[in-house]
Amino acid sequence: MRIALGIEYDGSGFFGWQRQSEGRTVQACVEAALAEVANHPVSVVCAGRTDTGVHATGQVVHFDSPSVRTMDGWRRGANAHLPADVRVQWAQSVDDVFHARFGATERHYRYIIHNHRVSSALLRDRACPVYVPLDASRMDAAAGYLRGEHDFTSFRAVACQAHSPVRTINHLAVCRSGDFIYLDVKANAFLHHMVRCIAGVLIAVGRGEQSPQWIAELLEAKDRRLSGMNGPPGGLYLVAVHYPAQFELPADYRVPAFE
Repeated sequence: MRIALGIEYDGSGFFGWQRQSEGRTVQACVEAALAEVANHPVSVVCAGRTDTGVHATGQVVHFDSPSVRTMDGWRRGANAHLPADVRVQWAQSVDDVFHARFGATERHYRYIIHNHRVSSALLRDRACPVYVPLDASRMDAAAGYLRGEHDFTSFRAVACQAHSPVRTINHLAVCRSGDFIYLDVKANAFLHHMVRCIAGVLIAVGRGEQSPQWIAELLEAKDRRLSGMNGPPGGLYLVAVHYPAQFELPADYRVPAFE
């Protein structure tokens, strides 16, 4: 039987999602917990491999097991063996053709900026602190240049292993709520560090260091050296992953917000 899970985690205590020979990872914790429930080793496939310090409210994974358990049994059993910073939100049986990574039609990330003259002790690993005032309307205008299909060479890590830098952003919006600015971006797929790089360049525009039209110049240049610094990982959340309706997966995830 193939099982899909919806997983939420606080990434601040992990060296990213992917299992490594050293360092605590989300994948290793999830696989160890599921192995206890299944009574055999379990290997999971995720929708998106998040980096060190990046969070998720709607990560989706799948795994195969011959063990017979109820869906509530998988969820409760996994959570009983998981650390407090990882939780399975739902479990559902799926067809063997379901694939958490390759079957996804859209991924939704949110980047959160805490825009205040004093950083928050409580939000140090939950939001990106920016101490000078940001113009969210300028940032949203700049975001318009990134919507649609583009070559995002200027917005990916130098070590990115994707075969093509072309991606399609279906939705990218910037809005302010009190001291917080939210960047919501949805795309068919993302390049390594792509969302954090987008956050970094939009912050530069919001500070008034660059014009919104600068984004178009970066796309045209296809040169990562021109984009500047990435936003820190603590502000980034994998909010949701979407699949064809035939799989009828729960839309059960939290959209992180502080104000």
